[in-house]
Amino acid sequence: MTSLVSPAGVGIRPRGWMLPLAVLCLVVASLVSLFVGVADLHPLDFLRGTATDDQWLNLMASRIPRTTAVLLAGSALALSGMLMQLLVRNKFVEPGTVGTSESAAAGLLAVTLLWPAAPLAVKMAIAVVFALAGTALFLRLVRSLPPTTSLIAVPLVGMMLAGMVSAATTFVAHRLDLLQTLGVWMAGDFSGVLRGRYELLWLVAGVFVAVWFFADRFTVASLGEAHATSLGLNHRQAMRLGLALVSVASAVCLVVVGNIAFVGLVVPNLVSMVLGDRLRRSLPWVALAGAGFVLACDLVARTINFPYEIPVGTIAGVVGAAVFLVLLWKRTPAVSR
Repeated sequence: MTSLVSPAGVGIRPRGWMLPLAVLCLVVASLVSLFVGVADLHPLDFLRGTATDDQWLNLMASRIPRTTAVLLAGSALALSGMLMQLLVRNKFVEPGTVGTSESAAAGLLAVTLLWPAAPLAVKMAIAVVFALAGTALFLRLVRSLPPTTSLIAVPLVGMMLAGMVSAATTFVAHRLDLLQTLGVWMAGDFSGVLRGRYELLWLVAGVFVAVWFFADRFTVASLGEAHATSLGLNHRQAMRLGLALVSVASAVCLVVVGNIAFVGLVVPNLVSMVLGDRLRRSLPWVALAGAGFVLACDLVARTINFPYEIPVGTIAGVVGAAVFLVLLWKRTPAVSR
C-alpha cells in the first residue's frame, strides 16, 4: 500500500531560537490560563501578597492542575496521532479514528459493570488493555486489504471499526442505564480536573521519553516492513512497541479528561508539512503544538459563553474538523494518483 508519509527528514530545519520562542509563548499562554475563569483571581494579588486563602486554594487545587492537565493531554494526543500515522503510514488516522479511544471507553464500561468501586489506576489499566485490543484489530483489518486499495480506505476502515465499537458500547450502556456515565467519559472536559484527580496524566511524560528514545526506530519502521528489515530493524517489534505507547497515552487521556477529537489528526499534519516526518526532529514541535492547540481551545471554551463553560472536546472538534477538511482538500491530488 502506497504511503502518504513523506520521506523521513524532508522539510525545513528550524533555527535554534525557534524552539525556545515557542516554549516561551506556551508558558505565557499557560500563565494567562491560570487567571481565566469564574473565580476572581488577579496576578497582582499574588505578587503583592494580598491574595486570600480562598484564592490560593483555588489557584493550587484547581487552576494549576487544570492547566497542567491541558498541556499534558494536548501533548499526549498529538504525539499519539503522529506515532500512529508513522507506523500505519497514513496521514488520515489517529487513535480517535481507528477505534483505539472507543475500545478504551468499552474497557471503562466493562470495569464499571464488573467492579464499580475499582481505583482509577485499575480502570486505566483495563482501558489500556482494551485499547491495545482495538488497535490490534484495526491493524489486522488493514493488513487484509488488497495492496492496490486506495489510501482513503484505511481511515474509512478505522472509522467503521470505531463506529461499530462505539455503537456496541452505547447499546450496552443504554440497556444498563449508564449512558450518562459513558457521556462523561467521552466528552473531553477539564472542568472537573482538581488536585489529586489528574496525576495519572504524568504517565504520558514517560511515553514521551520512550518515543524520544526509540524515535529513530519508529522513523525507520515508517518506511515499510521490507525497507526496515533490510536495515536490520525488527519491524514487528517496533510496531508493537509504538502501538502500545499509543494505546497507553490514549487510554490515560480518556480516563482522566475524556475524548478530545482531531488533536492527533491535525497537529501532526500541520507540523509535518513544515518539518517533514523525521520523528526526532518534529517530536518536540508536535508536543508543543498539541499542548498549545488544546490550551487555546480550553481558553475559548471558558470565555466564549462566560460565565458558563463549553466542553473543550466540542471546541476542538469544530476547529479540528475545519482544519482537517482543508488538509484533505489540499491532499486530494496526491490521493487520486
